[in-house]
Amino acid sequence: MKIELTEKQFRRLLDLVYIGNWVLNSTRGDDRIREYDEVESTVFSNCINHGMVPLVEAYQGELIPSRAFAEGGIHEAILAYEDTMFFEILAQELALRDMDSDAPTPENYDELRERMDVYLGEFEQHGTDNITVEM
Repeated sequence: MKIELTEKQFRRLLDLVYIGNWVLNSTRGDDRIREYDEVESTVFSNCINHGMVPLVEAYQGELIPSRAFAEGGIHEAILAYEDTMFFEILAQELALRDMDSDAPTPENYDELRERMDVYLGEFEQHGTDNITVEM
């Protein structure tokens, strides 16, 4: 298979591949999905031919994203996504709890969205400062 990309598109593809593998494998410990690691290694190996050598390094006989790549801001994008998802999921779970519902449905969607918006407004202003858990 051959895919033609501009240098800029290839650089963006590196970000996408890294983020995708991070999502799929970062929490798996020793139970990583090797096929995704292999795809990442294959894509990143092309850095050498595209003048992007600092973005790749050898590790245990494979080419992987370099420390320079990983520390170059990509994790800030991942963290921004994780923060957004955390608050979205928390708002939905709290709204469903308030509605005594297990899941979103077409019938409860509008009420769910309204309740979520209230929670999201609170989180935007105060983060988790006002959340308490009674034990």
